[in-house]
Amino acid sequence: MSTAYGFREYGGPETQQFFDVAVPFPGPGQLQVAVHVAGVNPADWKVRAGTRKDTVPVTLPAVLGREVAGVVTAVGPRVADFAVGDAVFGATATGYGGYADHTMLNASSTAHKPGSVSFADAATLPVAAGTAYDAMSTLNLPAGSRLLVIGAGGGVGVAALQLAAARGVTVLGVASRSKRDVVESLGAQWVESGAGLATRISEPVDAVFDLVGGDALADAARVARAPAAIVSVGDPLAARDLGGSGVERRRTTAVFAELAALVASGVLDPRVTHRFPLAQAGEALALVESGHAAGKVVIEVG
Repeated sequence: MSTAYGFREYGGPETQQFFDVAVPFPGPGQLQVAVHVAGVNPADWKVRAGTRKDTVPVTLPAVLGREVAGVVTAVGPRVADFAVGDAVFGATATGYGGYADHTMLNASSTAHKPGSVSFADAATLPVAAGTAYDAMSTLNLPAGSRLLVIGAGGGVGVAALQLAAARGVTVLGVASRSKRDVVESLGAQWVESGAGLATRISEPVDAVFDLVGGDALADAARVARAPAAIVSVGDPLAARDLGGSGVERRRTTAVFAELAALVASGVLDPRVTHRFPLAQAGEALALVESGHAAGKVVIEVG
C-alpha cells in the first residue's frame, strides 16, 4: 500500500485527505516509481474542483498530482529503455497521482533524470515547463519578436520567460507587483496585472501566451498584431473565439529529455521556491490555489 493525498469527492479543499492506495505491478508499457518529489500545479486543484471533468477523468477517491520524479521500483512488460533503480521523471499514468509514496508512469511519458538535475527540478518539467515548451513550439517565434506572457510569475510562466529569451525573443511578463522581481530577474519587462492591462503596453506584441484567461486575455488581444498568435491554457475556448488556440501538449520522452538537458545546461531554471513534505501536501496545494506563489511549488516525498 502507498500513502497518498487526494480527494474523495469533487469540491473545495475540505474534500482533501490522506488515504492508502494499492499500487499494482505495472502493466504493459508502464513503470512503478517510488516518488521522491511531486510537482504542484493549478491543474491539481482544478481537477479536485471538478472543472476538468471533461478532459481529466478520475476514479474517486483520486490522488492529486500529475508530475513526479523518483526511482523505478518495477517495470512492466514491453518496456525496453528503463530498469529497476533508474532515476526518472514523468507524467503520471491515467488513474494515478503524484502526491504519494509510489505511483505509476507510462514509459512513453517518462525520461531519465540526468545526474546534474535535482529530483525537485526534474519533478517540475512534465507539466509546468512542458506546457511552456509546447507553447513556445506552437508559436515558433523568430528572434527579435515581442511576446506577452500573462501570468508570468508562476511555474509555467517562469519557464516560458526563459525559453522565449533563449530564442532571442523580447518578453513582457504580466504579473502582480509581488512577483515583479521574479519577472525582471529572468530578463523580462514586468507589466503589472489588473484592469486596464492594454493601456500599460506601449507597442503591439507579436504573440500572446496566456495562463489566466478572463479580462486579461481579452485586453491582451487588443495589443496582439495577429489573433492567430494568441495561445492560452487559461481559457483555450476564449482564445479560439479570438482567433487563437490552446496548447497541444506533447508528453513524450523526447520532449522531457530536451527539457532536462536545458536544465542541465543552465538555459532553464525551474525556480523551485517552496518545498513541503508530504505531510503538508494540503498546505502546498493551498499556496498554489491562492495564486500568490512565485515560481514552482513541490512536495518532497522520499
